[in-house]
Amino acid sequence: MRLLKTPIGRVVVSGGAVLASVMMFANASSHADDVKHESWSSFRNGLKNLGVAASPLADELELKWEFKTPDGTASTPVIADGKTYAATLSGDVHCFELKTGKKLWTYRSVEMVAENDIAPGFNAPLTLDETTIFVGDDFGTFHAIERATGKRRWAFETAGEIVGGAQIVDGNVIFGSHDGFLYCFNVKSGEQVWKAETFGPVNATPTIVGKYTFTTGCDQPVLRVFEIEKGTTAKEVPIEALLLASAAATDKNLYFGTDGGGVYSLDWETSKEVWSFSVPKREQQIRTSPAVTDDLIIFGSRDKHVHCLDKKTGELKWSFATRGRVDSSPVIAGQRVYFGSADRNVYGLNISDGKEVWKYPAKQSISGSPAIADGYLVIGTDTSNGKIMCFGKK
Repeated sequence: MRLLKTPIGRVVVSGGAVLASVMMFANASSHADDVKHESWSSFRNGLKNLGVAASPLADELELKWEFKTPDGTASTPVIADGKTYAATLSGDVHCFELKTGKKLWTYRSVEMVAENDIAPGFNAPLTLDETTIFVGDDFGTFHAIERATGKRRWAFETAGEIVGGAQIVDGNVIFGSHDGFLYCFNVKSGEQVWKAETFGPVNATPTIVGKYTFTTGCDQPVLRVFEIEKGTTAKEVPIEALLLASAAATDKNLYFGTDGGGVYSLDWETSKEVWSFSVPKREQQIRTSPAVTDDLIIFGSRDKHVHCLDKKTGELKWSFATRGRVDSSPVIAGQRVYFGSADRNVYGLNISDGKEVWKYPAKQSISGSPAIADGYLVIGTDTSNGKIMCFGKK
């Protein structure tokens, strides 16, 4: 089946029965041998995009395995049931045994590539439910892939690149495209439930709070709030600058960075700013999503730093300097935060004081974010002859 020859907007369904999604992997999932495994199910591991793992990693980590890929990866992997799934810029989605790195299957964005042409690549993060992997490619096709076999279940072509991840709610999958729409599909059938105009490209993974989701386009700095049942606009909230990454949410507050270098806490219900933060004379684009705990907000910036703020006040707690921009969204596991940098290193810091406690010289630039579960950290490099790396207890 040649996917890219279908008209824009057509759903292509592969053969075979498709089982319904029952739940998000918020904390754990059942494995065939009845052993419980943690999971990392989406870009920021949950509907609110908090970027927090279920449990800490070992104090001392080492490289357990790596897999080379021609064009590298900027995507965020997912982990579930003792397996990890990673997408690459060369148009592959790979499934590996988490502990050993043994490759179980590979899915291609297209079955055949013409001479002197390239396959659509995957910039977007992966998302999974109990049976299916979901991811969009840089030609605008959204793919639903069977977890067990790596076979296509269904696909849908939008009219623009897809760089954000998806979220799964009540048996539906929600994602945005650079064609200026937010989409909702039934995970089982691939049938479109609704689409909502965003008035500009959608870069982010949707943030879900209750019955609402949030997005911004590039027409103006406005946060648009949609009801997820029908995709109708609930309200629009003016903000100071455009969002380039996903917002995190706790209760009624959203936390996000902008292209102007500011970080904001916004009460979206009242449309009021709670606090804002920026580094004077060093306002660089923020392309990361913040990691959020009960007390702290931690984010990376193109000013080559990772910053930690007090969640209630926006006061700076600490900053950590790297030698390259930080586009890798930090992930908190226990009392440590992990991220990659364009300086070609993977870092682990104490969240209390920002002190470096672990560092791995990947020797290649990193813009993708870590996935952490089952005592392992999986992350990739984004350069030619790049690699997918898995770290575990030393």
